[in-house]
Amino acid sequence: METLAMHISNGIINGPVAAVFAVIALAAMAYCVMRGRQDLDDRLAPMAGLVAAFIFAVQMLNFPIFTAGVSGHLLGGALAAMLVGPWVGALCVAVVLVVQALVFGDGGVAMLGLNITNMAVIGIAVAYLLVALLLRVLPRTPAGLAVTAFVSALVSVVVAALGFVLQYQLGGTTDLGGNLAGLAGTMAVSHLFIGIGEGLITATTVVTVAKVRPDLVYALRALKPAAPAAVPTVGGVR
Repeated sequence: METLAMHISNGIINGPVAAVFAVIALAAMAYCVMRGRQDLDDRLAPMAGLVAAFIFAVQMLNFPIFTAGVSGHLLGGALAAMLVGPWVGALCVAVVLVVQALVFGDGGVAMLGLNITNMAVIGIAVAYLLVALLLRVLPRTPAGLAVTAFVSALVSVVVAALGFVLQYQLGGTTDLGGNLAGLAGTMAVSHLFIGIGEGLITATTVVTVAKVRPDLVYALRALKPAAPAAVPTVGGVR
């Protein structure tokens, strides 16, 4: 049986582009460490460990997309962003990617910067921005929380996948004959279906945690509901 490597393997993107994204990823992770220290408390620390373990497990579900060196899989970015926040969530995903590359050979070590940028930076950023937006317009009921989790997971997976397309345009080692649009379409459609599955898993998990321990859902604690608009007074009567 042919072994397929998860994420981006060595040789898919050239060295200079990989080095640039390694610097970007390193800078982003350093900033996340600085910001994440402010969030860590007795609730967040154990939850971060559980989230990292869950992400590691779901990312083992691997679907070949492009070549034997590139694959699609669940990311877990939206789940991490909602449960432990964007800063600690990005660190959780990055740690998982490092362990996978160094211990299990999933994704090239030289490509870590690319993979971390796509999944821990872009994926988390897109997911949390959507969560912040949706939680301000949707009711904070189980249904509203489920919609927020589903949409943020779905969109973040697709956008993270398209991050690879940009990286391949900058430094892909195989000539696609001008068919970059075809690659983008393949990645987007494939990860759209993956995103639907991830959205359902994320929504189910987040809603379950929120029903039992809403204080463990970072997004509910950190993102306050929008303040109601002030009602103008007329003749001293509100």
